[in-house]
Amino acid sequence: MTDLYQLTPKEQTDRLKKLATKALESWDMGPDIELELIKHRENSVYKIKTANGKYVLRVHRFGYHTDDALRSELQWMEALSQNGIPTPDIIKTRQGESFTIVDMEGVPEPRQVDLFAWIDGVPISDLKDNSDEPAMHRTIGTLMARMHNQANQWTPPRGFTRHAWDIEGLLGNHPVWGRFWEMGHFTDEQRAKIHKTRAVAKEQLNVFGQGPDRYGLIHCDFLPENMLKDGDMVRIIDFDDCGFGWHMFDIVTSLFTYSYRPNFKAIKNAFVEGYRSQRDLPEDQLKYFDFFLLLRVMTSCGWLHTRPETETARKFSAGLAKNLMVRVNAYLEKN
Repeated sequence: MTDLYQLTPKEQTDRLKKLATKALESWDMGPDIELELIKHRENSVYKIKTANGKYVLRVHRFGYHTDDALRSELQWMEALSQNGIPTPDIIKTRQGESFTIVDMEGVPEPRQVDLFAWIDGVPISDLKDNSDEPAMHRTIGTLMARMHNQANQWTPPRGFTRHAWDIEGLLGNHPVWGRFWEMGHFTDEQRAKIHKTRAVAKEQLNVFGQGPDRYGLIHCDFLPENMLKDGDMVRIIDFDDCGFGWHMFDIVTSLFTYSYRPNFKAIKNAFVEGYRSQRDLPEDQLKYFDFFLLLRVMTSCGWLHTRPETETARKFSAGLAKNLMVRVNAYLEKN
């Protein structure tokens, strides 16, 4: 049988759909189940329709999270909901577990699979026209600040573990998302500049520090499409990348894709205004915005480099590598 990773995206999702169907045996779904692919990127996400309701099922990418790390992700989601920051309701298996592990022929590794209640919401990115963008980002900034406040005040349960977007996770020899400097788009001269930037940036992060006013649990994918508006409620989804990191890294992650817009200044100012309505964000932290944006571009290059099979990597790798070198050159000129 052909290796899963040598197949087209359609062929891959066809196999993973069979695994998802098998996984549903761990829940009491009843007869006449329909599965519809929503997204195939980091994970494969399916909409589940049954006679008793609708759900969202995730088939996780192999090896990204340990079982303890996935369990911790779901624990934080539940804690946020209990603190008034709604997240999707987790549907426990018949055995009372927050996820199950499934293997089957044609998929070379066992996969973690979890299930959530369906949300009849719309991504807030789809509720706007361009004139509404600042208002949308003001809302996002407000929600992020509330999440950072909850994380700072929350005591995680024993055994809680998530990866860290710290110095090693961003700039070490084995970053969370991969060794971005190994992208094939860079020359040897460019790689030398990247390594020099890594060394200087590590020193800068050490100076910046990891006090609770600037470092803690972060979502790390706090984008408009990951916030679903359901009536008056906005639920935050997709905690797959959450971990321990700098609040400024969370902020630039949210704004990264908008940094190329002509109205980016208005978007950024609105986000900061919303954030500051709930939590302090002093100027001595905000001045590091462009620095953390550089780190975000580095990590995104790592993601693309280690996931060459994805459509996203094929489409954006060359352009983002070029963007990184522009930022690296500008950073080295100042440092």
